[in-house]
Amino acid sequence: MKRFTFIAALFASLHPVVAQTDNDSTDVYLEETSVIATRATHTTPIAFTNISREQLSRTNHGQDIPYLVSLAPSSVSTSDAGAGIGYTSLRIRGVDATRINVTANGIPVNDAESHTVFWVNMPDLASSVKDIQVQRGVGTSTNGAGAFGASMNLQTSDFARDPYAEVSLSGGSFRTHKETLRLGTGLLNNHWTFDLRLSNIGTAGYIDRASADLYSFYTQAAYVGDATTARFIAFGGTEETYHAWNYASREEMEAYGRRYNSCGYMFTDANGVQHFYDDQTDNYTQTNYQLLIDHRLNRKWKANLGVHYTKGDGYYQEYKTDRKLEEYGLLTAHPVMTITRSDLVRKKAMDNHFAGAIFSLNYSDARLRATLGGAANRYWGEHFGRVLWVKNYLGDLNPNTDYYNNRARKDDANIYVRGEYALRSNLTAYADLQYRHIRYTMRGTNDKYNSWASDGMQRLNLDERFDFLNPKVGLNWTPTKHWRLFASVAQAHKEPTRNNYTDGYFTERPRAERLTDYEVGATYTAKNWHVGANLYWMDYKDQLVLTGELNEIGEAVSANVPKSYRAGIELQGGFSLPFGLSWEGNLTLSRNRIRDFKETIYGYDDDWNDLPAAVADHGDTHIAFSPDIIAGCNLSYSYKGLRTSLHTQFVSEQYMSNADVAAHKLDAYCVSNLDVSYTFSPKSLAKNASIGVTVYNLFNEEYENNGWASSSYQNTPDTRVNYTGYAAQAGINFLAHLTLKF
Repeated sequence: MKRFTFIAALFASLHPVVAQTDNDSTDVYLEETSVIATRATHTTPIAFTNISREQLSRTNHGQDIPYLVSLAPSSVSTSDAGAGIGYTSLRIRGVDATRINVTANGIPVNDAESHTVFWVNMPDLASSVKDIQVQRGVGTSTNGAGAFGASMNLQTSDFARDPYAEVSLSGGSFRTHKETLRLGTGLLNNHWTFDLRLSNIGTAGYIDRASADLYSFYTQAAYVGDATTARFIAFGGTEETYHAWNYASREEMEAYGRRYNSCGYMFTDANGVQHFYDDQTDNYTQTNYQLLIDHRLNRKWKANLGVHYTKGDGYYQEYKTDRKLEEYGLLTAHPVMTITRSDLVRKKAMDNHFAGAIFSLNYSDARLRATLGGAANRYWGEHFGRVLWVKNYLGDLNPNTDYYNNRARKDDANIYVRGEYALRSNLTAYADLQYRHIRYTMRGTNDKYNSWASDGMQRLNLDERFDFLNPKVGLNWTPTKHWRLFASVAQAHKEPTRNNYTDGYFTERPRAERLTDYEVGATYTAKNWHVGANLYWMDYKDQLVLTGELNEIGEAVSANVPKSYRAGIELQGGFSLPFGLSWEGNLTLSRNRIRDFKETIYGYDDDWNDLPAAVADHGDTHIAFSPDIIAGCNLSYSYKGLRTSLHTQFVSEQYMSNADVAAHKLDAYCVSNLDVSYTFSPKSLAKNASIGVTVYNLFNEEYENNGWASSSYQNTPDTRVNYTGYAAQAGINFLAHLTLKF
């Protein structure tokens, strides 16, 4: 209630200033060029989908961006907390988030070390996004980590000519709420604009204790000149989420229910009641700064420059049971008693910095569009851990002493040249060549105990260099105004992530990946309907595929496989009828396989002693978390101010490991969300108001969209023991929403 009162009071204080105009500022924007360098157009021979601000706003009632883009072909979103808020992720064509390149205004968003995007650190960013382009496959040359299945380019809010104010409120199941305030001055003195957004999102989560408390902001100061525009943008967020990454086994679900969460478990009392640690939380603050300058040299030449800095720091706090104290450098012998194992509370922290610059020089005339661009970025950060408390510990405990500490630095630079040349009025040739250099160093001790080598923490002494050349060529043909046909071949390379070095076996060293991507597509667009098809073959060397296992902080583990591929067809279509009915749909049929997969499996005997590793040869197997069928559709109806839409997605069964073990399967699921809203003009209160409700999982499907899996053997390799955990998702639930524009 205090949060809502604060936002309402702030809005009331500004209302007299911004409500003087009769123009809707969201309808008129000034031209920008800051993302031209990384965007595809209708003449670029790749598969892509544009998601507009209007489309985002229809579904942006609290859920994270992975759920807002789930209508894009071949997309599957996941949620640890089970309702799309908190730790969420996205897979496209079966490729996990560490291999999806994400940029905001052309600036890398992926974490430089893990390569993933932690959307929880940027809550409600969608409220400050103009549009999103999702490119499938290698896509165009971009900045940051290589795109190994898809890329997402976000463009933040444009300049608004007129003053505006907007308040959005949501509330519903699982004590979920969202409050967003947006304000803008409009164009001042024909040159200056200022924009502000404040947001708060909170939820108890569907999964037990999977709460999230998220605050975020977005500010923009812009100068608009005759030939030059400049923007200074700052956005970020603070989050506190309770851990929910262990997921639950079938046995745990049967015993405690589908919402069971073992994270934070301390003990079971005499009455059989389980007790959990209150502060089993993830805490992080991240702030992003961007300075973007766009200059029009003349009618043919444009130049862009961006400078950026991101600061992040935070920690995980965890209760761990029955831990070996020697793994934390703690005293195990005492004059009174000897204790080798105990419960403890540990804190794993990080302090991260990411800075750099991007540029592009763009040329355009009647036949040629060309871009010279590139970037130079540096990441530097520290990872460290401390023990805050130990049960029944008799020695001296200093909670400010690190039991592991390591520092990393990563330099990443690239330069590319890209061009589209009109061979004929309806035939365009495309070429794109990027050179990328990476140097990655990591020194110190890791949080992984190495009892085999040194009886101490794993030593890190990494100094890796990579030089990649990424070529792309293609043709785009538009024989008539209705038809578009294209074909392309592209190659991409990608370095291993931090976790590939720290979470793998001590004896294995990860290798860089290579992808050759073949795409052929065709679309037909008429006045009221359209259809399209895209064929792809993604041929990998040393692909780092998910193994199904998780590390100690819930991150997915991956490992190289020498040969693998992803192949499929993506079908799209839609129509709109004069009386307000429209339909959009897509279907992906794919085959995702590892060639000649060899599984390393470890074992134990009846006394729980470790046994030597065994190798099982499985032949060709499914790639983990890569469903063969993904389908989605959206049926909507509009009449005057009333709008209803029904979004349905089907995802076929998928394996959670790479050994084709039936016990490791995720079942197929089909989920529908219904949104009903009404927009009107209550002139005495606001220029525009929209009120509605979204019902998620309308038909109460019982399903899981993520999980983990692993195996071992007992006594002999023929006796396989399988382990699984499942990310249960919420049944039918709802969010009511209200938006007022002034």
